[in-house]
Order: sequence, then C-alpha cells, then structure tokens
Amino acid sequence: MFPNIETDRLQLREITYEDAADLFRCFSNHHVTQHYGIDTFTTIEQAEKLIDSFSKSFKEKRGIRWGIERKEAKGLIGTIGFNAWSPNHKRAEVGYELHPDYWRKGYTKEAINEILSYGFDEMKLNRIGAIVFVENVASNQLLTTMGFHNEGILKGYMYQDGKAHDTYVYAIFK
Repeated sequence: MFPNIETDRLQLREITYEDAADLFRCFSNHHVTQHYGIDTFTTIEQAEKLIDSFSKSFKEKRGIRWGIERKEAKGLIGTIGFNAWSPNHKRAEVGYELHPDYWRKGYTKEAINEILSYGFDEMKLNRIGAIVFVENVASNQLLTTMGFHNEGILKGYMYQDGKAHDTYVYAIFK
C-alpha cells in the first residue's frame, strides 16, 4: 500500500500514468534536468517509463517516490522520495525536483521535512543521504539549512550533457 502524506500546502501521493504530462512538463525543462543526472526528456514516453521505474522501485523496496501536488490545484509540480533504499542497512538517499514555476516558494523544504520524518519514523532509517552537483547552489543551500552535513566531494561522480561533474555527499541522521 503506497503511503500518502499531507503537509500544510501539499499532498505527497503515488505517481500514476495520469501524471505523465505533468512529469514530462517538469523533465522536459533543461533548468530541472541540468543538475539531475539524466537527459532532458523529449517524449511523453520517457515520462511513462519513469513512472514505471518509480513503481518497480517501490515494489522491490529499493525506493519510494511521491508526486508533489499543491492542495489548491490538481497536477504534479514535481516529485520527491528516497533512492538507493537499503532496509538492511537502514539508509536511503533523498532526491527531488520541482518545475521552475514553483521554485523559491518553500515547497521543497516543506516536502523534505515530511519525508524525513516518514523515513526516520516509518521506514526506520538511521541515515538519509543526498548526492548533489557542486554547481547546484540552491539545493546545496537547502540541504545545509535543513540540517544535512556535507561529508565531502565525489570527483567525476555524475555525467550530464557528456561531461563528468563533481558532487557533494550529504547526510542527516536520526
């Protein structure tokens, strides 16, 4: 059973095929994907495959990804969740993205707060990590503000647009 989570302004819910157009709108925007580690989407089928991968990851207990929807309006504005989930080692990595129309409104911080609580309390995680492109100033600042600790740099860890990029490694503990 997929867990739905509510915040003051947001509904974090399961992503379905009905959300493909919203996901495509987000992932077809270069500003979203430039620090994400995937190529910018060019077809709706790519969004549908991403939905399949989110579903498969949840069923196989490798991750969980929620769609982020504002309570005041239908439609996803982004996603958030845990990747590289290891129940045996009680750890996962947080990942998220929002369409630029919704940047700097506090939505990501609000969603992260809730899934951190969910991860520690419901999933019984001890460590939640994050991998962030060094160039992604906004995300680096957000994680630091939220109490994540920068544990160092992974040199040439992610490939984007045919070029290797360094990433910071962050973690927060229960």
